[in-house]
Amino acid sequence: MTEAKFLYLSRRDVEAVGLDLPSIIGILETAFKEKGEGRVEMPPKPGIHPRPDAFIHAMPAYIPGLQSAGMKWVSGFPENSKKGLPYISGLIILNDVASGIPLAVMDATWVTAYRTAAASALSAKYLARPKSEVLGILAGGTQGRTHLMSMASLFPIKRVYAYDVVPEVQARFIEEMAALTHLDIVGVDHPRKAVAESDIVITSGPILKNPHPTIEKGWLRPGAFASAVDFDSYWCPEALTEIDKFSTDDIAQFRFYRVIGYFMRTPEPYADLGEIVVGKKPGRERDDERTLAMNLGLALDDIAVAHEIFRRAKERNIGTWLPL
Repeated sequence: MTEAKFLYLSRRDVEAVGLDLPSIIGILETAFKEKGEGRVEMPPKPGIHPRPDAFIHAMPAYIPGLQSAGMKWVSGFPENSKKGLPYISGLIILNDVASGIPLAVMDATWVTAYRTAAASALSAKYLARPKSEVLGILAGGTQGRTHLMSMASLFPIKRVYAYDVVPEVQARFIEEMAALTHLDIVGVDHPRKAVAESDIVITSGPILKNPHPTIEKGWLRPGAFASAVDFDSYWCPEALTEIDKFSTDDIAQFRFYRVIGYFMRTPEPYADLGEIVVGKKPGRERDDERTLAMNLGLALDDIAVAHEIFRRAKERNIGTWLPL
């Protein structure tokens, strides 16, 4: 009998694979086409909640078109920043679709950061105006950074307005991202200034079950697109009622979250991203439409991206093989 083994990929290994954002966006577009055609198996993610507003979730998915199956075990603890720890951490396990044998275990932190931004960019591809030039970033953490890069990879971004409730975080974001992207990044002292002048708006604070939202009715201008990475934590219900097209990445999971107490004053989405990608539901139809994607973050994203990371890591002899 052949000895069973799996490939372990640390965060450094995952980063060394060199998967860029345009490639990740393309991988997710393929995966969401599979989802839109009803070929993905992905139950709503079960979770446990050891602390207020903290979670540890199990996220399984099978994508037949990619021959990819696995699960992410991920946690999000808002208080970690006070301890010098990341808000999001976890592991991804990939399994062989023919035998079920584990193929790889890899760090999920990098994958989560980049696939989240790629999913927002994919939503924007269908829901934002193609010539969007001004980007508003509310919250200058990991997601603010990856979303800036993902939107700049698809749109002709010329100016970025940046806001964070912590001035030191905002200043560091501006300095580091301006050096990385060579874009004009302007810090603002009120969140409205980052919303009202922007063609694309990203909010990426902590996800709160009982939020104290900031963005009010009238702030998002006609024709703008927003991605609410933090669910409805930043958005007042009255602001959400102004949205002409409100989408998510999976309506079944959106409704599951509503059952357990989230989205109590948030409208029902008109479509999920898979339906939009395959043309079952329309994307943007008018220049003056306000559009918003409230993607939940799906196992589909993680397993699609992890499959490609595993493939490239094997090609390049990255990682450590361990016996089962």
